Amino acid sequence: MNAEAVSSERPEVLLIGGRAGVGKTTVGWEVSDRLRAEGIAHAVVEGDYLGQVHPPPAGDPHCAAITEANLAAMWRNFAALGHHRLVYTNTVSVLPRSAPMFERVLGTGVRIVRVLLTATDATAVERLSAREIGSALDREIAGSARKARLLDEHAPPDTVRVATDGRTVVEIASEVLALTGWRGPAGEP
Repeated sequence: MNAEAVSSERPEVLLIGGRAGVGKTTVGWEVSDRLRAEGIAHAVVEGDYLGQVHPPPAGDPHCAAITEANLAAMWRNFAALGHHRLVYTNTVSVLPRSAPMFERVLGTGVRIVRVLLTATDATAVERLSAREIGSALDREIAGSARKARLLDEHAPPDTVRVATDGRTVVEIASEVLALTGWRGPAGEP
């Protein structure tokens, strides 16, 4: 596709949320790998990186505005290539407060598929202990438990919870991908 192409397809976003250590990024990349193998066009964004700035902008302690601006800039480029599917990973992306951002960025009427990956405290601690080799481990463990409670209490009813304990990333990604409907007969989008 050339840079001038614009998709006439309705935009769709797969939101993969969950506590720290649950496997959001890993599952997102596995979903992307499956889609690539089937020739299904899509873009992938790790949302946690879009607002990584310190100090945060004045009046925006959670960096929501810069996150949205960065996503909008990226989506313009993806849409110009004809893309209409986005795999987006971010801890709290499944919460209702995120939907307006995706409608503003991807367009009104965007189809949103919300997946909340879950894991027990023990599993999250084990995964975080293997990943966090610097000074942030204790802070990550506490934040993970806090976010797990927040997500469990506030995820909207249309959010599908997918357990990750004791499962391979291939199994988890297969379940998540099936929720999108992006795979048709013989891999047709």
